[in-house]
Parts: sequence; structure tokens; C-alpha cells
Amino acid sequence: MFLQRIGNKGIRLGTLFDRAAARHPANFVVLDHDLDIAPELGRRATLTELAGLIDDFASRLWAVRVRPGDHVVVHKSDGFDISLLACAVARIGAIPVLLSPKLDGETVAVLLRRVGQPFLVTDQAKLEGSLPAEVLELSRQTLLTSGEYPGTTPLADLAGVPRVPAITMPPDHPTLITHTSGTTGIPKLAVHTGRSFQARYRPQATVVAAAVGRSEPIAVHVSFVHSRMYTAMPISILQGHPLIILRDDDPEPVADLFVQVPPGFIEAHPNTFLRWEVLADDPRGPLAQVKYFSSTFDAIHPRTVNRLLQASRRKGCRFAQAYGQSEVGPIAGRTYSLKDGADFNGRCVGMPFPGMTGVRVVSRDGRPPTRENPGFIEVKSDGRIVTYLGEHHRWEKQADGAWWRMGDLGYRTKWGCLHLLDREVDEIPGIQSTLEIEDKLFTRLPELVEVIIVPGKDGTPVPVVCTRDNKPLDQVAWQSAVAGLPPMADPVQWRLEDLPQTATTKIKRLELARLLNGQAPAR
Repeated sequence: MFLQRIGNKGIRLGTLFDRAAARHPANFVVLDHDLDIAPELGRRATLTELAGLIDDFASRLWAVRVRPGDHVVVHKSDGFDISLLACAVARIGAIPVLLSPKLDGETVAVLLRRVGQPFLVTDQAKLEGSLPAEVLELSRQTLLTSGEYPGTTPLADLAGVPRVPAITMPPDHPTLITHTSGTTGIPKLAVHTGRSFQARYRPQATVVAAAVGRSEPIAVHVSFVHSRMYTAMPISILQGHPLIILRDDDPEPVADLFVQVPPGFIEAHPNTFLRWEVLADDPRGPLAQVKYFSSTFDAIHPRTVNRLLQASRRKGCRFAQAYGQSEVGPIAGRTYSLKDGADFNGRCVGMPFPGMTGVRVVSRDGRPPTRENPGFIEVKSDGRIVTYLGEHHRWEKQADGAWWRMGDLGYRTKWGCLHLLDREVDEIPGIQSTLEIEDKLFTRLPELVEVIIVPGKDGTPVPVVCTRDNKPLDQVAWQSAVAGLPPMADPVQWRLEDLPQTATTKIKRLELARLLNGQAPAR
């Protein structure tokens, strides 16, 4: 798309903090946790300090013979140093492969085989915990960010090695590999280039620049291995915003931090915002200065949007919802205000970004796609990944020239607005949109913190519900809430922490259905 291509020299992750520090040397990043690779840095660091830290660890990696084009898998305990290590790997022309701390050891081993003898950056806790012993054999060399383990090299032992200059790779060279959510089995490894990342950065950067002033802090609670982190982070630091990085989304410490450093813009997962509904009742007003809330990962419920907007005291506060995917970045978007209320149509995900992204809906049966007969959603963006590592045939199945099949069902209105009804794999016969029903149940039952509708053994829709503080579901209120909705089985109540989740806290619906029906998970 032409606006994504003009002057696109690639994202240049390896020198990102150098360039940001050159523009805003005293600007800072606030953390809610200590860095495993530099605990002495504390929880507030300048961009200059972080640029130096990235340079240092890039040099340590070079000292163990990591070279341009090498793959370096980062799979360690959760923390922002995952993102900093990704930048360090890219700084010497190598390719960071980021694997979520939430992945089980068997899956990590499968992905290591797919990469093919990469360097592995991990820690003692992972090696003694979830990782199988074979990961040492599957890796060219294993490097530790903390602790000790036989047959590995602690990065701390390499302190003081000579610094090496940054290496800038061509914009079409792979710059980062992330993995898909794995909601349908083993995750795929998505290969991003510097050019594709810069292309998906642009529509988001345009929105942020217009939304809040440069001096306003931006708070980010995003998986450190997700591609979204590597556009959210550059937007914040290059535009001069103080950056608040959150590892945890527990409402109480988040509120404490936001009272100390009030954000003007917050980017987070939908389920994180759901947890933060309670912050609207905090008398200290931790969300009072927010001008924009933003989420791009999954469907977000109207009730949550309305509660968060009520918590802000800023005139013209908005909630920005973007529709996209790890493989292509943001594609369409819209904003909500308090005027939209708590029962707006959450299935409307907005319009494409002019000159940057495109959307079409392809018929499944020869008839025009409509609400009653949704079609396959396909999108176009220069932010699209170039392949799935080791599985290009799977990439080809979703690509149709410049178009990319999202795996979603929906339709477009006569005005061009895109409506998302369901994932293809989640469609339940007789249910027009499980997401729409879930939206309605959230609005009608304030005590719900999650509701997922999955097919039972006989295909009957089964609502799996979680309540705030795990209180028993009010059956009378439930019967009132489902009035007028399609027939469903009786609700099944689970604890939220027992639901299978991805790295971005999305619920793995297929796995949940298998668990509910007593079936073994897919591999």
C-alpha cells in the first residue's frame, strides 16, 4: 500500500534505542519489575541507559560468535529484558526468535527443531523447570540471562567484552520471528522483515501522534514476545513519550503505579482491560488522565470499553479498537466514546487505514456476504509476514497474491465498515455469532469476567462462565440474561485461571472445548 512504502527503510530494531536516545536522551522508561539481565538498573531508566545496555549485550552475543543471519531463540522467564535482548540480537544482524514464557517445554523443543540449531537464550529457572534436557542438544549454544546450569554459558560471565559496532541489515532481511497464538495446535513461526515492520508501524504511529501530546506517558501491557510490542515500543520512544512497561496486570499494583505516573495513552490486551474495570471505582483515579485506550489483539466487550471510558476525566476520551493479526499487523480500526454507551455493536471493527491497508470479504457459497451469510475476511497490507519458518506451504494456503485470509467470518456494510462475527474454526451451527452473544451476556451480567461459548459433544452451544472473585453464578440473573438469545446448554462455571490461554491472554477456544468434552488436546 503506497503510504506504507514511501521512504520505508525498515524498522532497524538494533539501533532503535540509539536513535530514540539521540532525540530524547533524558526521556525514561518505568518498569513494574527488575530486569534479569541488569537488576542494578532498577525500575526507572533513561533511553540512554537502555541503549547502552542493548549495546553491551549485543557485544556479549558477538563474543560467543553470534553472527549476522544466525537465529537466536529467546525463551526465558517473563520480563522486559526479552524485548531488550531482541534489540541486542538484531543489533549485530542476527535474527531474534521469541518464544513465550508460557509455552510448555515440549512445544519449545518442537520449535527449536524447526529453527534448526539456533543459539538459545534462557535461564536457570526454565532449564530446571519446564524445559526438557534435549533443548541443550537442539541448540548450538545455550546462554543464560540469570543463574547457572551445566553445559551453558552465563551472559554475566561475558561482562566487559569489547563493544562492537551495530550492523544494519537490508530492509527485506528477516528482522524478527514471533509465533502465532497456537490456539489450534503447535504455534507457527512468523517471519517479519524490517520493511514489513515499518509498514505496520505507520498506521499506529499516525494514530498515537494525533491522540496525545509528546510529553504524556504511554503505558504498555503487551506480551514481550508479541509483534505488537515491537511497534508499540518504537512509537513511544521515537515520539518522545515516557514509557511505562507492565509485566503484570494485577489491578492493585497497576493502580499504584498509574497514580504515581499517570498515563495519557494505554495499550493492553482485551482481557487485561477486563481486569482493570475495577480501576474505575478507585477513588484515586488511576485512569483519570487517560485520553486514549487502545487494543489490537482480540474482540473487546462493549461493557469493558464503557467502564474504562467512565474512569477517565479527560474531555474527548476515546477507546481505539484495531482489527488485525500477528501475520499482517493492524488492518482496520474505529474509536468509541461514552456516547456509544455500554451496548454498542462490538462486532463492528471499523474501516481500513486509507492508503495503507485493504479489506475484502469473499463469498463462501456464491451469494453476496451479509450478516446472515458471512464470508471469508481477506486483507491487504505491506506489513504482512514473508513466510512461516519451515512451513512455507502453510503461508501459501492463506495467501492469495497480495491478499491474506484472516481465518475470520464477517461482512461489510454498504458504507464499507467491516463486521467480524466469528473465527472460522469457532463457528457453531445455529449461532450467527458467538462473539455477539458473549458481548450481550457481558453487558447484562456485570459479575462476569469471562464467558466463552463452545460446542458441546453433541454440537449444542455451551457457555463457559467465570465470575468476579469466583462467586457462584446467579441462576435467576442468568435466565433473564439469556432471554431472547439462541438456545444454549446450561452454563458451566470455571475459574478464570483454569481456562487455557495464549501469550496474549486470549482463550484457546478449541482446547477449552476439548477439555470440556473430556478429549485430549491437539498437538
